[in-house]
Amino acid sequence: MTDKKDDADNIAEKVKESANQIWLAGLGAYAKAEEEGSKLFDNLVHDGEKIETKTRGYIDKGLDVAKDKVDEVKAKATGSWNKVEKAFDLRVSKALGRLNIPTRRDVDHLVEKISALNEEIETLTQKVNEKAEAKKAEKKSVKKEQ
Repeated sequence: MTDKKDDADNIAEKVKESANQIWLAGLGAYAKAEEEGSKLFDNLVHDGEKIETKTRGYIDKGLDVAKDKVDEVKAKATGSWNKVEKAFDLRVSKALGRLNIPTRRDVDHLVEKISALNEEIETLTQKVNEKAEAKKAEKKSVKKEQ
């Protein structure tokens, strides 16, 4: 039992010594940082700027490459989509033609014809009305003469 107690005491002593050494190392680092504080800080900032410049170049190159790839894929996708859209339009137009459904051009042509016919009807109606009024006027004048 004494051996176990001695082992526990030894372990406790070693832990205490390690903790004390860690504490002293921390105090030493603090003292060193205080001595060289601003100089060390300036050096760290300078080193950080150098690394940032290097890495920024790599990142910018990679970013440019990625943007170019995205633009390339986007252009291909747009071109493919346009082809699919044209093929779809063509197939729909053919199907509508087989079903004898008029196209937009056919409907526009019919609208033009209807407008022209309406103008002719209005012109003819006006002529008929003028002739009818002329006949009425002629009948009235014949009745007055009699």
